Amino acid sequence: MADCVFCGIVAGSIPAFTVASSPAGIAFLDIRPVFKGHVLVVPRPHVVTLPSLDPDALGDYFRFVQLLSAAVPAALDAQGTFVAMNNVVSQSVPHLHTHVVPRTKGDGLRGFFWPRRKYDGDDEAAAVAETIGKEYLRLSVAESGRRE
Repeated sequence: MADCVFCGIVAGSIPAFTVASSPAGIAFLDIRPVFKGHVLVVPRPHVVTLPSLDPDALGDYFRFVQLLSAAVPAALDAQGTFVAMNNVVSQSVPHLHTHVVPRTKGDGLRGFFWPRRKYDGDDEAAAVAETIGKEYLRLSVAESGRRE
């Protein structure tokens, strides 16, 4: 879709701090993260909501999300992640996206109030994206070895 920012990121015409890429989608840093390392995962085709995602793509998309939910805490020394998506309400960009947010006990996140933070600059954002991307790659390579 021509005016969709996430479609632009998928196409490479809009810059993003890309964490990982797979045939199922693209993962990149949220520009207004809840915590540093907050990743957005989007499917490649333009779909607005989860019910609109082709059922044949569902398994690969959520496997991509699952690997990222393991990569984020491992890469950032977090204790876990918060994984969520909105459908229409509170969906700031009308393209399906899944939030993978690093969590640590006592981090201050309560309920659905998401205080936003900023990266100190592009260098810090690029370094965080690269760190998570390397961990994702390590996990995906390990997984592909298990499937053979």
